[in-house]
Amino acid sequence: MDKLAATSVFESLSSSVRLDVFRLLVKKGLDGMVAGEIATTLGVPPTNLSFHLKALTQARLLTVEQEGRYQRYRANIALMLDLIAYLTEECCSGNPQQCVDLRAASNCSASVLQPISTNSTKS
Repeated sequence: MDKLAATSVFESLSSSVRLDVFRLLVKKGLDGMVAGEIATTLGVPPTNLSFHLKALTQARLLTVEQEGRYQRYRANIALMLDLIAYLTEECCSGNPQQCVDLRAASNCSASVLQPISTNSTKS
């Protein structure tokens, strides 16, 4: 991921409705949800939701698949993980052992975080 892509993702998530939609679809995983279910679950009018779904899809945060008359939306989990990796790739300036205590204090699931190698390769 590059800076431009990361900026696009963050701009797309800057709306509370879009953030709620994305988090809901992350929770639903591969099953995703059709637009009407999303609107009902979040209490967002369908016309308003349509605008937000389009923005999230354009930012590649969501994928959409036609199912008859309905459209099923899914969170792009791979993009989310790429963003996390982009944000943390230079954590602690190449000294990952410094991050151990910070990671332990985080609410982020250990299964999402990249393993920390505590072996230093510096001379």
